[in-house]
Amino acid sequence: MKIALQRIDDGFNMEAVDEGGHKVLMDSSLENGGKNNGVRPMQMVIMGLGGCSAIDVMMILKKQRQDVQDFRIEIEAEREKGKEPSLWETAHLVFHLKGNIDPDKAARAVELSMNKYCSVAETLRQGHTKLTWEVKLNA
Repeated sequence: MKIALQRIDDGFNMEAVDEGGHKVLMDSSLENGGKNNGVRPMQMVIMGLGGCSAIDVMMILKKQRQDVQDFRIEIEAEREKGKEPSLWETAHLVFHLKGNIDPDKAARAVELSMNKYCSVAETLRQGHTKLTWEVKLNA
């Protein structure tokens, strides 16, 4: 994998581009001297957790022929206080699924993703992040 980063202003605003040409803007907060023109790098880690798990869950449910009509994840995460570097301490994911979906299959798909398949989840776990989750169907 190759990622290229290019500074795009006189502050901390960066554009990251992957091998496929996909772009993401990153910046620091106003409090830290940035202009808040992009996602902060540590936020991207949590976004990656959601994206990684979402792909896993959808692949598993598709193989099980579950009719997923809508899907979203909400994530709340907390970082360590008063430390440098400040790692992720906790992340709680709420998986919202709508459709004709067996509740046991949905719960199992999420468990498999979070405990077995999602590389981002395992990366965070290796950094001692406490990961928790819940599944809400048709709510």
